[in-house]
Formats: sequence, C-alpha cells, structure tokens
Amino acid sequence: MIGVGKRGIVTIAMRNTENGRRGGSRWFTGLMMVLCIGMMAVPGYAGPPTDSMKMTIDEVLRIVKEKELKLPEKAEERRHLLENVVAARFDYTEMSRRALGAPWNQLTDQQKQEFVDLFRTLLTNSYADKIETYSGEGVQYLNERTEKEYAEVRTKVLSGKTEIPLDYRLINKTDDWRVYDVVVDGVSLVNNYRGQFTKILRASSYSDLVDQLRKKTGKLKAP
Repeated sequence: MIGVGKRGIVTIAMRNTENGRRGGSRWFTGLMMVLCIGMMAVPGYAGPPTDSMKMTIDEVLRIVKEKELKLPEKAEERRHLLENVVAARFDYTEMSRRALGAPWNQLTDQQKQEFVDLFRTLLTNSYADKIETYSGEGVQYLNERTEKEYAEVRTKVLSGKTEIPLDYRLINKTDDWRVYDVVVDGVSLVNNYRGQFTKILRASSYSDLVDQLRKKTGKLKAP
C-alpha cells in the first residue's frame, strides 16, 4: 500500500524494520537539507565527485534565493527549474534499475521508460515542497572515495544539535558524476525501495506495482 508517513514522506509498503522506519523518514529530510543549505566547512578531500555535488547545491541555492522566483506567479517555473537541476545530477534510470532489481531485465524498453518516469515522479513529488521551504544550518563535506567509475561522497548534515550522516553514491557516465543512491544514517534509499517493491511483487505482480505507482503519481495509463 502506498501512503504518506507522519513527516509527509511517501512510502510504499515500508518495511517494518527499525532501519526501514528511520531511513524512510530521514532520507528526504537529509537530502533536502543538503540541497537547500549552504556549506559550513571545507571538505577533507575535494575531488571531481565532490565538486559535482557542490555545483548542484550551488545552483539549487541560487534558484531558492532568487527574489523574482519567489513571487506566487513564478511558483510553477521555480519548481520546474529545481526539478531540472536535481534531475541533472540524479541518474533516475540507474536508481530505478537498482530499486526494481532482477525484474528490470525482463521489461521492454517501453516498460523501463514508464517505470523510470513513475519512480522519478514519486521522488520529485515528495521532495519538491521541501526544497522550496526548507532552511537549515549547514553541511560538512567529510571526504570522498573513488574506485574506477564509482565514487562515494560522505557528508554530515547539521540541524541544530542533530547530525545526520548522509552519503552520495555516484557513477561516472560520459565524464559526468551522477547520483545513483543516497545513504542516510547507514540506510540506503535504493535498498529501502527495493525492499518495498519486492514485497509488492511477491504478494501480487509487476502490473499491480505499476498500477499503484500510477495512482500515487497521478499518471494514469492512456487508453
């Protein structure tokens, strides 16, 4: 069942583990804090993956702070700009493939594209309002590690007396670092959703999973 948690976080059959509850509720909060606030500290090591994340954060900040875009009549334009900036850094296809797991390989190209569109909409519908309204204290860039085409940028989000470890996992495609997973306090976004999707698939079918996603995202199947 698709629902909305106490903090407005979209969930789909959220796992009943403690990590599942913490990850589902804290992931969007942590992610939006990083996307919407300035940097407090110089990272321990700043390589290309960290630089890529900084570029995205700086652009989000520019849009959020632009006075003209804060006008009510600019709300739709503002949201569209923010979604495009995030989409330019996040590899929704890679995230969708990993979140769905093995069933992905059995889908046609058309089915894959539909699933990516639905998963992207599910995420953007959840974080759009938070990007536009959140204000926080800061984020520290701790370090990064790379191995061939993969990298992980480790950060710590600061909010009052709370510190939330938030790590970005990236893959290098065509000389550009793209996010394919986010780990909040040790809980992986992709693994979290894969657990939810797997539970639905075991109980019913892929068609049922897609139908639930369509209903939640408002993307009804064309006749």
